[in-house]
Amino acid sequence: QVQLVESGGGLVQAGDSLRLSCAPSGRYAMGWFRQAPGKDLEFVATISWSSGATYYAEIVKGRFTISRDDATNTVYLQMNSLKPEDTAVYYCANGRTATMSSSDYVYWGQGTQVTVSS
Repeated sequence: QVQLVESGGGLVQAGDSLRLSCAPSGRYAMGWFRQAPGKDLEFVATISWSSGATYYAEIVKGRFTISRDDATNTVYLQMNSLKPEDTAVYYCANGRTATMSSSDYVYWGQGTQVTVSS
């Protein structure tokens, strides 16, 4: 795949929710990463292609949920109880395995901005 497209970002208040979408998902593990100004790219969540196993960064566990819909080749990131520190550009990427390392992913989207105000 040569292009992934994320959507669903926006400006919300702390405590609000957003649902990000990314397509196409295809026969890949799909990962969500984020990057805030002055910070390194940060792992958020990933989901495998075959088993659907999911893995989350500790900082988002219990608040974020990653899922995929094979009928539409779309992966989602449901973000609840958003905090100002969640503000970042969120990127979707695909890879051969569901890992937390950005280097394991092959194709990346352009990112979608999530801004959480206090």
